[in-house]
Amino acid sequence: MVRRLVLAGLVAMSVASCARISESRMNPFNWFGGDQSSPETLPVAEVAVAHDPRVVVDAVVAVRIERTPGGAILMATGLPPSQGYYDAALVPDAERSAPGRLVYQFRAQPPVQPGPVSTPRSRELRAALFLTDQDLAGVREVQVLGAQASRSVRR
Repeated sequence: MVRRLVLAGLVAMSVASCARISESRMNPFNWFGGDQSSPETLPVAEVAVAHDPRVVVDAVVAVRIERTPGGAILMATGLPPSQGYYDAALVPDAERSAPGRLVYQFRAQPPVQPGPVSTPRSRELRAALFLTDQDLAGVREVQVLGAQASRSVRR
C-alpha cells in the first residue's frame, strides 16, 4: 500500500512539472514568442531596388516562426495597397541585419493594371522562408519590414 502511495505521488509530481517545462526556454516550441509591431519601416526611397523589381508591401500584419527539424520556417502575412499583387517573398536585408538580429523585407510584384482595393482580407499575401539552425544560431530577433508597418518576433 505504501509503495502504491509513493508511486502515485511521484506520478502526480512529474505530471505537475509538465506545465513548467512547456513554458520554459528549454522547450524548442517556445524559442520565439508571438509577433509584435515594430517601429522601423522602410523609407519611400528604398522601396524599389534595382536588383529586385518587386516592391515592399505597405504593411506586414503578422509574423510567426514554426520550429521544424533542422531549423524553422519564418511565415509572414503582408497587406499590399490593392488586389492583384503576386510573387511574394521575404528578401534578406543585410544592411539592417546585425548580430543577433535578422531583418527581411516583404516584397511582392505589383499587378500590370491597377486592381480594386476591396477588403484587407482579400488583399493579404503570405510568404515563407526556411531558416536553418545555422542561420538561427545566436539570433534573438527576426524582423519583417513593410513600407508603413513592420512586425518582429523575439526569443
